[in-house]
Amino acid sequence: MNFTTKYRLIWLLIVFPMSMFFSCDNEQNSKAKLISTKYRTDLTHSYSNTDQIKTKHLHLDLKVDFDNKSISGVARHKMLNLGSDTAIFDIKNLDIQKVTVGEKDNESVVDFNIGVSDDLLGAPLYVFIDKNETNINIYYNTTKNSDAIDWLPKNLTAGKEFPFMYTQGEALLTRSWIPVQDLPSNRITYSAEVSVPKHLLVLMSASNPQEMNSDGIYTFEMKQAIPSYLIALAVGNITYHKLGENCGVYAEPELIEACAYEFVDLPKMMIAAEKIYGKYQWDIYDVLVLPYSFPFGGMENPRLTFVSPTLIAGDRSLVSVIAHELAHSWSGNLVTNSTWEDFWLNEGFTVYFENRIMEEIYGKESADILAYIEFQELENELKVIGNGDFPEDTHLKLNLKGRDPDMGMTSIAYVKGAFFLKTLENHVGRVLFDDFMTSYFKKYSFKTVSTEMFKEYLESELLLPNKLTFNTDEWLYKGGLPSNCLRLDPPRFKKVKLLAKDISTGKLVLDDSYQLDQFLTQEWLVFIRNLSSNIDVEKLRNIDDVLNFKSCGNSEIMTEWYILGVKNGYQEIKPDLKKFLMKVGRRKYLEPIYSELTKKKEDLVWAKEVFTKAKNNYHFVSNKTVEGLLYGGNE
Repeated sequence: MNFTTKYRLIWLLIVFPMSMFFSCDNEQNSKAKLISTKYRTDLTHSYSNTDQIKTKHLHLDLKVDFDNKSISGVARHKMLNLGSDTAIFDIKNLDIQKVTVGEKDNESVVDFNIGVSDDLLGAPLYVFIDKNETNINIYYNTTKNSDAIDWLPKNLTAGKEFPFMYTQGEALLTRSWIPVQDLPSNRITYSAEVSVPKHLLVLMSASNPQEMNSDGIYTFEMKQAIPSYLIALAVGNITYHKLGENCGVYAEPELIEACAYEFVDLPKMMIAAEKIYGKYQWDIYDVLVLPYSFPFGGMENPRLTFVSPTLIAGDRSLVSVIAHELAHSWSGNLVTNSTWEDFWLNEGFTVYFENRIMEEIYGKESADILAYIEFQELENELKVIGNGDFPEDTHLKLNLKGRDPDMGMTSIAYVKGAFFLKTLENHVGRVLFDDFMTSYFKKYSFKTVSTEMFKEYLESELLLPNKLTFNTDEWLYKGGLPSNCLRLDPPRFKKVKLLAKDISTGKLVLDDSYQLDQFLTQEWLVFIRNLSSNIDVEKLRNIDDVLNFKSCGNSEIMTEWYILGVKNGYQEIKPDLKKFLMKVGRRKYLEPIYSELTKKKEDLVWAKEVFTKAKNNYHFVSNKTVEGLLYGGNE
């Protein structure tokens, strides 16, 4: 007797006498508590039993309702069934109305049960079927607690005339807007029909329209298999600007010209990427610029990268984020981490590849400048994590059992992972390394890979054939940075470091001969980071009088400046800082700023007051992070 058959017999003995059909009331859920946890798989972050039955194709029939802030419809799963009479899906805060089996318009209602809900993982949805069944249709509504969805009122958009919504699935949030087997190791194709108000455009991580239609009904198809966290949806007053033969940018009409200017080099980036590691496999590469509440710089949804408007700096200084998300089309989307404990395989590879794209287009000096900035951030985070509750999180291979995968989304995965590859490239030579990487992407295209699989492939295909050795295990399974880590010190930073020293010591006072456009964004970041940590307020005021860092409009510079100002009691920045925190929802900026604000009692009180007003402008992901900083996770 397999475990699903045993489970069903137990369940029937307990519940069937109560009702011929399921109801998901409190009494039934209390019965489920007796058995649901026993049948969890050994997967760290999913309840699903994909080893027995798994989705191969998903079709969504959905209606987006802005008045009620809900998505309703049916998720139609075409399954590969190896003989299981129970299919387990991941759900979180979804209203499951009924489940049927069979093809559309020829469906039969079947029994289902919802197990015990977990704050992190949501709940398992058990669907009882014939062991030969391959079509499962789940009718559902999202709820106000569907964490993936951000419903934005008109006032939080650029045009102030129409509402906006978008989803953010990584890592475990897709299950809060679609009932799905929500784990990265199962790749699926999908299609959709989505109905929205007629004056709005719908986009997905799939084939997309480039203009609105008259009936508000849109169809989509993603022919290439992807993990569930990459299924994405956005609805709003959106227009399109073509940038190249197979790429362009979507944005609200008020932003489209600025976005087109900022991302004009996207076609060059695509050419550079293909030159390095082979053909782009997703047909189209478009970018959607979302409102300011978006919690990340970018999200690599295939065919349609979501990005934050904080990238629109006006001088194209922050376009490395676009190179990063494009690079994900190979590392992450084409070859995916098997589990969230292997997250560095997505992000470390992508940061490395991003840097190669930037080098190809803008030269090695520019690429090294970007890498140096990231390395500084890595060194700081290594210290923080090393002194925290989970010092082992400085390993590339993580142990996240019982923890949110977001805890692994640090500079360790991104930058330590990238410097592992940069150091390896420096050790074996670029020609050999590029041949290896090209073969890696080809072998594992549209597949998932674990750290151990990568290690084995590295040894068998690169190191052993070339009689080379490398301290791979130290990089993967030990903390900190190995002694052979490649170090960068771009000479271009010498001037701004000296300037920072002269100002900190009082040797120099800035005058109008200094302008913001005199240095690159990254150079100003190094300048701020090299100012004395206890610099006096008068010197900070002088810098703002000349350069106006506090309201310059460049979010990277403003964040660094706010942190330094808070640390040194520079109260004059508080009004501008409040405006920034009320507007920008990108977690990269919010986390370090709020973290600094927790260090003094008076700043913490102020931060809580601001957050109370700002939190409705943030996505769930950013809200959760800031609440953890200000309230220990309990607001």
